[in-house]
Amino acid sequence: MSILAAFMVPHPPMIVPEIGKGSEERVRETIRSYEMVAAEIAELRPDTVIITSPHATMYADYFHISPGYHARGSFANFGVPNVTFEESYDVALRERIEMLCQEEDFPAGTLGERDPNLDHGTMVPLWYLHRKCDGFQILRIGLSGLSLPDHYHLGELIRQAVDESGRRVVFVASGDLSHKLQEYGPYGFAPEGPEYDRRIMDTCGRAAFDELLDYEESFCDKASECGHRSFVIMAGALDGTAVKPRTYSHEDVTGVGYGICSFYPQGPDDTRHFRETWIRKKKEELEQRAAGSDAYVRLARKSLESYILTGQAIVTPEDLPSEMLTQQAGAFVSIHKEGRLRGCIGTILPTEDCLANEIIQNAISASTRDPRFDPIRPEELPLLEINVDVLSEPEDIDSPEELDVKRYGVIVSCGSRRGLLLPDLDGVDTVEEQISIARRKGGISEKEKVRLQRFEVIRHV
Repeated sequence: MSILAAFMVPHPPMIVPEIGKGSEERVRETIRSYEMVAAEIAELRPDTVIITSPHATMYADYFHISPGYHARGSFANFGVPNVTFEESYDVALRERIEMLCQEEDFPAGTLGERDPNLDHGTMVPLWYLHRKCDGFQILRIGLSGLSLPDHYHLGELIRQAVDESGRRVVFVASGDLSHKLQEYGPYGFAPEGPEYDRRIMDTCGRAAFDELLDYEESFCDKASECGHRSFVIMAGALDGTAVKPRTYSHEDVTGVGYGICSFYPQGPDDTRHFRETWIRKKKEELEQRAAGSDAYVRLARKSLESYILTGQAIVTPEDLPSEMLTQQAGAFVSIHKEGRLRGCIGTILPTEDCLANEIIQNAISASTRDPRFDPIRPEELPLLEINVDVLSEPEDIDSPEELDVKRYGVIVSCGSRRGLLLPDLDGVDTVEEQISIARRKGGISEKEKVRLQRFEVIRHV
C-alpha cells in the first residue's frame, strides 16, 4: 500500500473541550472540520498515522524521529493532567525510513531525543482521531532548520518507506498558520500574517505543492507561521502523485490562523516531481547568475570549489582587475544554498597582502570552517549562491543615530568580545535589530556598555 490520504490540520489546545472550557466555541468551524477529518481517517482504517509536528524535538540541521516502542503524553501543561495518551510507534516503518536516510547520508533519525513525552502538536490531532477510531500505530517526526527542499525530500523518503512496507498509512501535517493576524492576538499583528494565511490556503487549496518551496524564509518569519515545514514534508510524501484537494475551513478569530485541508491520491503524475523541478530551475538560475558574476565572485567560487574538490587552495590568478592585486581590505564571503545561509566568514581588517588573497582564504573558511555548519560537500556546489562584501575601514560612532541598516554595517565591542553584522540583510529592518543581533553574535548582553563602529561595503554578486 501507499499513503492513503494526507491532512493539513492545526493544533490549538483550546479546541479540546477539557482545555477550552467553552472558549472553543469561538472556532466552531475549525472543530467541525476536525471532526469531519477524523471521521474520514477512521473510514480509511490506517495501520499507521504519521504526524509531523513543529513542537516535537527540533534541531537546526537534523530531523528527529521519535524512538522507542511506546510514547505517553498529557495536557498537564494546559491544566488538564487527566487527559492522557498512550501510543505505540510503528517501529518497522521507522527503521525503514532510518535506513533510507542512512543510505543517502540524509540528516534524519532517532538520535538526540530531548523529551519522550508527546507534544501538543501531536496530541491535539490524536484527541480527535481517538474519538473516531483506534487500533493504529503512530510515527512522530519533528521539523528542522534545514531548507524547504530538504523537508520535501524527507517526505519523499517517507513515501518510499511506506511504499516498501505495505502499510496503510495516513499522513497528518500538524501546524497552525500565522500567529500575527490580529492586534489582540498572542503575537500582535504584522501585514505578512494575513498575506501568509491567504497565500497558504490558496496554495494548499489547489495542491500547488511546487509553490510551497518558493515561500521566502524572511516572509515566513515575519508572519510567525508555525506549520509551513510540516506541510512541505507532507507535500514530499505525495511527490509524483496527482491529488484531489479539499479545503474544509480557515479561521483567524483568535489572532492565529487555523486551516484544514485534505489531499487524496489519484494515481501517478510525472509532472508533480516538484523538488526535482525546483532543483533544475535553481541550477539554471545560478548558472546564469554565475556567468554574469564579476571577478570578485568568480574568484570566491573558484577558490571554494577547488578546495572542496581537491583540498588545495588555488594560486592567485594573474588576470584579475588590478585593484584586487594591489588593494588591501577586509572582506566577507557569504554562501547561500536554496535560499538559506550555508556559510559566512570574513575579516574586518585585511590579513593578506592583497584583496584577492583575502577573498581566496575567506571563501575557503566560509565553505569549510564556519562552526555553525558542516563543511560544504561536492554535490552541493551547483546549488550555491555566493556574495562577496568588501569592507571599508571601520569608524567609531557616538550613537545608534549614526547608523542606517541599509547603508552601514555595525561592529559592537565590549572588551575582547566583538560582534559584526553586515548591512542590508533580509529580515533586519531597524538599527535596534541590527545592534541586538551583533551583540548576540559577540556574546554581549543588552545591559553591557559597548563601543559602536560602522562601516560600508561594496557588495559583489
